[in-house]
Amino acid sequence: MRVALFSDIHGNRRGLDACLDDLTSQGGADQIVAAGDLCLDGPRPRDVLERLDALGARCVRGNTDRMIGDVDAGIDDQEEADGVAWQRAQLGETWTRWLRELPFSLRIGTGSDALLVVHANPKSDDEHIWPDAGDATLERLLSGVEERTIAFGHLHLPYVRMWRDRLLVDVASAGLPKDGDPRACYAIFTQRSGGWEVKHRRVAFDVDKVAREIEKSGMPRRKRHIEVLRRHRYKELGERIP
Repeated sequence: MRVALFSDIHGNRRGLDACLDDLTSQGGADQIVAAGDLCLDGPRPRDVLERLDALGARCVRGNTDRMIGDVDAGIDDQEEADGVAWQRAQLGETWTRWLRELPFSLRIGTGSDALLVVHANPKSDDEHIWPDAGDATLERLLSGVEERTIAFGHLHLPYVRMWRDRLLVDVASAGLPKDGDPRACYAIFTQRSGGWEVKHRRVAFDVDKVAREIEKSGMPRRKRHIEVLRRHRYKELGERIP
């Protein structure tokens, strides 16, 4: 069993397509899974969802998917509310509802040897699992979880960590990398006897073309979104990771 796992595409169809082309060069996968944050911040949210749907991808809901899908929830920050409203307008009612109805998690396999896919962690969709998270944090976030292999995104930072008997894999971002590397990232999981093998793939995409798509899209705060796309790095990473 081979599973290709993408996360945090953020409406970047070019980044997603580059990763899919690379996946083909790697021999493909039995299942394609997207671990949330599929739309917000990018210029082509509907294109991303239609592409994933055409592939038969299984998807879980990220925090920004929840934000877009929950049409009855108020958003206090007006700039953020404007951005969500633009995303909903591009998606239309059907795709907005589709985001709202996505599951929080999915499991591939059975028992403790299964692969558990979530957006941020097994307890919530918006708390990071940093690569240097301490025992107390991991005990809190992983307590009661049967699966020994847990895959997630949210942090836009690729890493693999063994913690006790757990394999923790952040598959990073296929559309908005933030670890200092401008290339998109995804991961391929291969099921072996008693566990999962994982490898990350870094794939270049045309950042300039995506920036032009943002500029032409009419989405709010275009200058800021282009700056984030080109920066390729969280500002706070400097405090935690050299």
